[in-house]
Amino acid sequence: MTGKRPLIAHVIFSLDFGGLENGVVNLLNNLPQGKYRHVVIALTEVTDFKDRINNPDIECIAMHKQPGKDLKIYIKLFRLFKKLRPQIVHTRNLPALDVAVPAWLAGVPRIIHSEHGRDTIDIDGSNKKYQLMRRILSSLIDRFAALSIDLESWLVRDVGIKASKVVRICNGVDTQRFSTVTDTQISGYPQSFTDKVVIGTVGRMEEVKDTLLLIRAFVRLLDKYPEQRDKISLVLVGTGSLYCAAETMLKENEIESMVWMPGARNDIPEILNKLDIFVLPSLAEGISNTILESMSSGLPVIATDVGGNSELVADGETGYLVPPADSEAMADAIYKYLQDDELRHQHGRSAIKRVEANFSFAAMVEKYDALYSDVLRG
Repeated sequence: MTGKRPLIAHVIFSLDFGGLENGVVNLLNNLPQGKYRHVVIALTEVTDFKDRINNPDIECIAMHKQPGKDLKIYIKLFRLFKKLRPQIVHTRNLPALDVAVPAWLAGVPRIIHSEHGRDTIDIDGSNKKYQLMRRILSSLIDRFAALSIDLESWLVRDVGIKASKVVRICNGVDTQRFSTVTDTQISGYPQSFTDKVVIGTVGRMEEVKDTLLLIRAFVRLLDKYPEQRDKISLVLVGTGSLYCAAETMLKENEIESMVWMPGARNDIPEILNKLDIFVLPSLAEGISNTILESMSSGLPVIATDVGGNSELVADGETGYLVPPADSEAMADAIYKYLQDDELRHQHGRSAIKRVEANFSFAAMVEKYDALYSDVLRG
């Protein structure tokens, strides 16, 4: 790590399949070349997901943090920061928040913390201990970046962070990448789905993403409208702790042949091109990359009305918002599109226009570049 360009150390929990991680990779691939140097520090593990980073000079370091309280990780981080001497440490989400302490002790000049969304340990951000932790550590943090209006307001109103320290930088999407996909063969994609209306989701199969809700909604849809059984199919892309539970639920309801679960994939634009309806069943969200990617692909989006989802989905215009954990409402929203092909296509076209007008990838990169430049100037 030599050279005069400032080094930014991006600290995340793990470098693996996920929206936050995908956002970090997209940012690294598109920030001005030659202006900064970067290193990615994963508190736990680095997987093959690192191969999505285009720049071979970006080192990805796994700290192999042990589950629970691992006090040794702070000593290891302190020594690493002393060795690398980054000008900025940029942490993301609650699991990386306290990395501000070893960074400050190691003499890192500037620290940024981003809030991308909440997890199941604090689904609505009301945990007083975590709020206090953020307030205390804010004295070490130069700037907080919030990905949504919801998170920005929460940081100032509930957590008590000074408004002058908070900047909102909404996710952007590379519209060209998702809107120009042509029909192509996809490894493992069931040929039987070709003439069906394909409903799908992409994301980590974890509790906060509530993948099982979509399966329950799919089963409820078949119970209420059995005539749809030969007309629809379901795609669940991703892996995680709920994968086996999802498989079990499919078997119990005897719908395995109607569902494709390919695990984590690198061909998301091509898979989205195969879908007709995108569904995000999360219990909490910041600004969802997969919603933006689906909108850019011309898909209507049904999403739970949590976090920043309402900032992305225009209810009744580009998709539908439904209450979280409500399989009945989700099933009914899906059925609206099954009844009306033109409505489905109309909402998909409106989604493309909305994402192009409001969620520019270039604008997101420009704001991060401005943030880094600003904090470096002090």
